[in-house]
Amino acid sequence: MTTTLIRNVRPLHHDAADILIRDGVIAEIAIDIAAPEGATIIEGDGSLLFQGLIDGHTHMDKALIGLPWHSTKPTTTITEVIANERQLRREEHIDAHIQSTRHAHAAIASGTTHIRSFADIDTEWGLNGVRGLMQTRDEIKDKLHIQVVAFPQSGMLIRPGTVELLDQALSEGADVIGGLDPSAIDRDPKGHLDTIFALAEKHDVDIDIHLHEPGELGAFSFDLIIERTRVLGWKGRVTISHAFALGGVDHIRLGSLIEDLLDQEIAIMSHGPSGGRPAPPVEHLYNAGVRLISGNDGIQDSWGPLNRPEMLNRAYLVCYRNGFRRDDQIESVIDIITNKSAEVMGIEDYGFAVGNAADLAMIREENHCAAVVRRPMPWLVMKRGVITARDGVVV
Repeated sequence: MTTTLIRNVRPLHHDAADILIRDGVIAEIAIDIAAPEGATIIEGDGSLLFQGLIDGHTHMDKALIGLPWHSTKPTTTITEVIANERQLRREEHIDAHIQSTRHAHAAIASGTTHIRSFADIDTEWGLNGVRGLMQTRDEIKDKLHIQVVAFPQSGMLIRPGTVELLDQALSEGADVIGGLDPSAIDRDPKGHLDTIFALAEKHDVDIDIHLHEPGELGAFSFDLIIERTRVLGWKGRVTISHAFALGGVDHIRLGSLIEDLLDQEIAIMSHGPSGGRPAPPVEHLYNAGVRLISGNDGIQDSWGPLNRPEMLNRAYLVCYRNGFRRDDQIESVIDIITNKSAEVMGIEDYGFAVGNAADLAMIREENHCAAVVRRPMPWLVMKRGVITARDGVVV
């Protein structure tokens, strides 16, 4: 049995306390815990304690971390960006295992303990992306929990053979089935969603659909997704990512959609989008009780060079995009990148409580809101009670 005692740390909404960890599980939270014989003692010195941060939406297979600088090409449509991405993979011979491992190390160093990552699947790249990411998932599982999404980035029905590849990826161990803009990309919303839900039912996996479609077009796709979730019994197992339409409909339509999202426990992923795109109203959704998750999206890839694999930075951007200034607003985003994201991803042993996994990050800062604003690197990160990073370097 391994035992660790962390002295004098400050969890969010808790008084300063000691934490006793046995075999990777939080065994006790109290003031002045007596050190058991043989325990490893870590002096927190009043540091902030964060639960392990969760990146609930990223693309590890195609990060360009560690590669020479890539100049982003000018584009006007998503399909052009996707075509550029396929070209880059061909020219640079991107290795999804190497790139996702680099991404994973950077995420761990910044306090991330869980990730949901999409992996591109198309008839050109085949299963190289998802297999490379699954290899990383299996190799690094003691330091980082990775949930792999089989994702038809280039479209599905418009590229015959993609459905069969998605099916094979799920058979080989992908955890979630992804979808993408059923009207704007595949131009067949019924066929696209029928296929995605059929694959989910066949392999008993959750669904996460990228939905960039704006305004009423996106709201129409929402209606179709909600309808299938209800009829097929996938309540609580569907996420709609980006969900720009929620920021582009009137308050009456938004209220109706929120009622349906609550009824079917459908989650919304927002990462505080840039570029003038409409954004889901995070505060409105949070206060209404809609399930929420956030993530860093693509990291230094062909879509753009600015995103970083650091969830405190992402929390800052979500706050900035939504005009959050008050402590309670900032703390709601901390809740989203920890507890709320864990709920959406189905992580059962997550949370700062006795009996849960000791997935923790310690940061020297004044308070948790200040940490989001100033975004320091953790000086210590733990996964199940084992130190995985110190001072921004993976152990």
